[in-house]
Amino acid sequence: MDFTRIDALKSQLAAMRPLNAAELSRLRNEFIIENTYHSNAIEGNSLTLRETALILQEGITIAEKPLKEHLEAIGHRDAFQFIEELAGENTALTEAMARDIHSLILMNDAVNRGKYRNMPVMIMGALHTPPQPYLVPVQMEQLIADYSGMKQSKHVIEAVAEFHLRFESIHPFIDGNGRTGRLLLNLELIKAGLLPVNIKFADRRKYYDCFDSYATDSTADALVQLIATYEEEELTRRIHLLMDGTGKA
Repeated sequence: MDFTRIDALKSQLAAMRPLNAAELSRLRNEFIIENTYHSNAIEGNSLTLRETALILQEGITIAEKPLKEHLEAIGHRDAFQFIEELAGENTALTEAMARDIHSLILMNDAVNRGKYRNMPVMIMGALHTPPQPYLVPVQMEQLIADYSGMKQSKHVIEAVAEFHLRFESIHPFIDGNGRTGRLLLNLELIKAGLLPVNIKFADRRKYYDCFDSYATDSTADALVQLIATYEEEELTRRIHLLMDGTGKA
């Protein structure tokens, strides 16, 4: 895949005057709310976008919704803020980092948060069966090691797509793998100078198909295309926000 346009947009954005602190804060908060809603919805959380916003912005409890779903929203928000801190420090990706993110995501489960699973699992409808639990630490260690090489030989979008597919295939945790994996994906995009992407609930079928493609022919092309499309949209939107009425930065 040709990443020329994305790289050009990235350079264009980097050269433009930044938004002021208030504008950046507003955009950041809006993205976190939307990303929290979509990532949780993909995993079956029934909170609406509006309900997610009320919980995260106003601290309001939605009477008819389970406490677990409230905690999933709060945990995801906290985890996103955590990856922003990690990105700001340009911290290298590690297993410990993945477990720390998972601990925030699974804040409602004191027994399993931040711990690799110790039992076999199946992913309903998936073409791939995750490895036995005793293989999880070995495969996670290998994935982290391989990712360093991927970043050297591939475009960052290709590297994070392959990492995400392999991470979800390992399915290292008993729950919260999808949300943790998508946050790791965004962490690496931000570290590379790109914008975080928001995989939409409406696109979940396309997203699931990426895993089927990888299980069938070991190619990450479908997810690479999906991430690239989202990234181009985010970069274009941010650049338009920075442009004045004359169309000049």
